[in-house]
Amino acid sequence: SDVARDPRGFSIKFYTEEGNWDLVGNNTPIFFIRDPILFPSFIHTQKRNPATHLPDPNMFWDFIGQRPETVHQVSFLFSDRGIPNGYRHMNGYGSHTFVNVNSSGEASYVKYHFKTDQGISNLTPSVASQQEPDYATRDLYNAIANDKNPPSWTMYVQVMTLSQAESCPFNPFDLTKVWSHSDHPLQEVGKLVLNRNPTDYFAQVEQLAFAPSHLIPGIEPSADKMLQARLFSYPDTHRHRLGTNYAQLPVNQPKTNTVNNYQRDGAMTFVTPQGGPNYFPNHFHGPQPDMVRGQSYIHTLPGEAHIERVETGHSENNFSQCHDFYNQVLSETERDSLTTNIAQHIVNVTDERVRIRALANFASVDPDYAKRISQKLKILQHNQKTTTTEQQQPHVESLSPPRQLTPTTTGPIKCP
Repeated sequence: SDVARDPRGFSIKFYTEEGNWDLVGNNTPIFFIRDPILFPSFIHTQKRNPATHLPDPNMFWDFIGQRPETVHQVSFLFSDRGIPNGYRHMNGYGSHTFVNVNSSGEASYVKYHFKTDQGISNLTPSVASQQEPDYATRDLYNAIANDKNPPSWTMYVQVMTLSQAESCPFNPFDLTKVWSHSDHPLQEVGKLVLNRNPTDYFAQVEQLAFAPSHLIPGIEPSADKMLQARLFSYPDTHRHRLGTNYAQLPVNQPKTNTVNNYQRDGAMTFVTPQGGPNYFPNHFHGPQPDMVRGQSYIHTLPGEAHIERVETGHSENNFSQCHDFYNQVLSETERDSLTTNIAQHIVNVTDERVRIRALANFASVDPDYAKRISQKLKILQHNQKTTTTEQQQPHVESLSPPRQLTPTTTGPIKCP
């Protein structure tokens, strides 16, 4: 459903002169976890219980409570921004840290932001429940078709130098954290304007294959472990979903004149190479690498690299940025809404240990945060008990023997 409380994707495919660049992001600048090995388990907790096939709040909060790094994104999700008022009224973020390299070989770390020009607008749970499942899709399509004021976003970048990264008080590649806008201000780049709708949704949208590994010279992945995992997982999924030659589908093809490589054939290929070698090196005029162009983007990063398995769940500062979000970003009304939304979700947890652990994380963010949730939980639990007691009475009465109807007159019984 377009009106569920859930992160929204925000992905863009740039057809550049140097090939396709995919920015595969979300409508939040952060994510639940920083360690990709946890991703399958995290996704399982967001799905239905494997036995009952029902949404299971115990699964959700059990994982969240034991991974304190999730508290930042969980707070964003249960805030008012958790249900945006359609796609036009939400921001987009590349979320990860990337490396930008100029023609002189100088590297910088960057984050990409797309701020909506329509303004942020969200739906309350009560209003969202009254909307159709395709609410956001219909709204965006109609706004583009109107053509008078097409929806747009302003693109910005945050830049962090290599020396700033070394002195950063936290891991700048941590996907559960943001960069300070005062230390790394937003720099405007341009506009993204949606002025034309797809003419065939399946061909132009369903068959799209976004992948963070679709990069162009000058844009590179960083040491962000979540990003590095996605470099592999997305193309692997596309080969399963669309076939081994998914990049040959028209919507995924680059708009450059030629694609020079030696990959060919395979299931459902669209390309007929007209002969020529399918190996490198060769003496038969096959495409050659451009060594000069490749050299211009070579750069080195300082520091040492160690390969080891490290548990970072409790060793990092997981709460200070969420503390700032709760106290400085949110208004009093938004804090009240946030704690209400969490209480209404966590009240359905049946294992008290799960609830206690989750509340402990909120208390680590700010005691007021956990206190408000606890107070609202008590009210909800009391109301649940009252409702359950009231609902039991009709059930007992229905088990009584049916009353005998004795007609006072002959003929059919008539209702008064």
